[in-house]
Amino acid sequence: MTPRADPAADDPLERPRVLLVDDDEVNLLLTSIALRERGFAITETTSGERAIRMLADWSPDVIVLDALMPGLDGFATCRELRVLPGFESMPVLMLTGLDDDASITRAYEAGATDFFVKSTQWSLLAGRLRYLLRSSRTRLELERSKSKLARAQDLARMGSFDWRRERGGQLMFAVEGLRVFGLPPGHRLSLRAVVRMVGQDERRSVMSLLRETLKRSTVLATDIPVHLPGNRQRTVHIEAEPEFNEQGALIGYTGIVQDVTDRRVAEDKIRHLANFDALTGLPNRRQLIGRAERAMEQAKRLNHQVGLLLIDLDRFKVINDTLGHGAGDELLMEVARRLRSCVRHSDQVVDSTIDALGMRAHRSLEAVGRLGGDEFVALLPEVTCDQDAERVALRILEVMREPIFVGGQECFVTASVGVALFPRDGASVADVLRNADVAMYAAKAAGRNASSLYRPHLAGEGRERLELESALHKAIERGELVLHYQPKIDVRSARMIGAEALMRWKRGDKLVPPGDFIPMAEETGLIVPMSEWAIREATRQAALWQQHGFETKVAVNLPSRLFERTDLVAHIQQAAAMHSVSHRCIEFEITETGLMKDLQNVIPALHRLNEIGVEISIDDFGTGYSSLAYLTTLPISELKIDRSFVRDLGVTLQSSAVVTAIIALARSLGIRVIAEGVENLRQMEVLHRLGCSTMQGFLFSKALPPDELEQWLKQTVLPRKAPWIGQVEEAEPVALRGPRSLPGLPPAR
Repeated sequence: MTPRADPAADDPLERPRVLLVDDDEVNLLLTSIALRERGFAITETTSGERAIRMLADWSPDVIVLDALMPGLDGFATCRELRVLPGFESMPVLMLTGLDDDASITRAYEAGATDFFVKSTQWSLLAGRLRYLLRSSRTRLELERSKSKLARAQDLARMGSFDWRRERGGQLMFAVEGLRVFGLPPGHRLSLRAVVRMVGQDERRSVMSLLRETLKRSTVLATDIPVHLPGNRQRTVHIEAEPEFNEQGALIGYTGIVQDVTDRRVAEDKIRHLANFDALTGLPNRRQLIGRAERAMEQAKRLNHQVGLLLIDLDRFKVINDTLGHGAGDELLMEVARRLRSCVRHSDQVVDSTIDALGMRAHRSLEAVGRLGGDEFVALLPEVTCDQDAERVALRILEVMREPIFVGGQECFVTASVGVALFPRDGASVADVLRNADVAMYAAKAAGRNASSLYRPHLAGEGRERLELESALHKAIERGELVLHYQPKIDVRSARMIGAEALMRWKRGDKLVPPGDFIPMAEETGLIVPMSEWAIREATRQAALWQQHGFETKVAVNLPSRLFERTDLVAHIQQAAAMHSVSHRCIEFEITETGLMKDLQNVIPALHRLNEIGVEISIDDFGTGYSSLAYLTTLPISELKIDRSFVRDLGVTLQSSAVVTAIIALARSLGIRVIAEGVENLRQMEVLHRLGCSTMQGFLFSKALPPDELEQWLKQTVLPRKAPWIGQVEEAEPVALRGPRSLPGLPPAR
């Protein structure tokens, strides 16, 4: 007989599915009708063989087997389906007409879940089936929960264990717990075996912790490093809570073990990133400050000093900009390696409980760290005198003098080192580090490649510099910058042919010397807006002089970085148009060093300026280390002989030779030449004899405000018959001839 499905089932997905197996077709029909009426979806078959074949591709909720059938009876069928995958726990109800104990025992031995004596009490049969289904669902849910828990524990590399005193202290591990230790299910793992997995260095402390926990009956929570089979080193977290009997006596512990190796590796990596520089591997600012604070705490107790050495590389920016950031990183790593060799460097992150490590354990704090960029710090946790710290500084300077190969090129990088000591130079890390920084800048100011010990007067100089820099930022908006003009004299005609505009800073009632603020302006970048202001102001002054019939060329000094601006020419044209001044009234001076520093960016700007009629003068000519080929290609109108060559004219033959060569070179190229720094008649006489008649210097006038320059033009005299002509010993003075007098010109604002 083929299986008959139940066509009357309303919703087979909701009604319990029952496979009913009975060779008696009458009994099969009656049972099917009764169970369908009571809400079951029935599938029928008349033999055990057919039931087994059906279960190959279908699964009911419960199986009802007739115990006595030809062929495979109910007992044999039950045994066969129990070996089928997925049917190990299927609820099976055995129907039997026998009620003796042997049949019941045989049914259970065959794998039946329950039995029911055949009768017409269909409600009892339906109730028994519902009970089996409810029990099966509960069991399945428990199995799923257990499976999920096992899976979660497996994913978390976690497992449970149990320890009871009455078992003689035997540990009982779940399968997942054994897996944590790399052991197979069923393995017996004793407490002694677990302790033996711990390395010799940590074993004593682990045993001490276990004894203390057991003695006090407290919660256990710790990480222990273990050596597992296969020479694997792992970190296992153990957490256990005590259990007590009704009398409050400890009876055992229940807990979990978890493999936390990956977490510890991640934590160690995070801790390393938080405390060490990623590029050089040296302690970073955070780690250094922490170490320094601990070292100072120990210094207070043991009455010694702590040294901080601030190390700054002198030429790092040049190498970084020239060879690229990759080469710069190589350089910093090599510098870090050399600095480590100069101290007893320790990479360990020292715990705050350093007192427990011994009287002199603070010496393990000694290290070199990187503050950032090209700044490093050496921490000396115990210093007896200044000489101890200075010896380390000298050792650092010495190792830095060796060449460094980066980017396939040999480089020489020196350092400036500032030294400050606790508690003499500060009561905190911040104070000592700040004063070490002050000393380092003093070493740079003294010529670099040196060390400097902090002294209180250096802080005053540093504060003055900081105040000066802060005031310089506001000098333009406050109108404190002014231009003074130094005349350029043609000694053959005794006429002023131009003036150089020189910037002055009128701070309060005194003038700040240019040497005090111009280098600072270049360092901070303020030189660009200051130079732009100078262009506008010089153009305004030229316009005022032009209105009174006094047309003279005004020369303005420009830094090389101003030529990086793409709107430089437009800015000059705007200034000239604003005051209706011809471009030929403005001349720009750029130093030879500044020209050669960024020649490729300067060349296009020079050509654009030349196209609109602005002349270019090369200042401090002869002091740069460069090729003279640019003189033949650049639109240069004038060379200014540096004052260092003029100073010794008539005294040394070398100075006369250099000046003669410059004049001859300029003359052959059709370029004007002017000498600056002329301070006496001897220099003027030699220059004139060598062929340079245009001069500038204190012999004629210092740089003056516009109104004082006008008075100077009215009053100043020059020799009518100069000594180099050889006619008279003493020159007879006459008034300097200017274009004309300049009455009533208002001073420059």
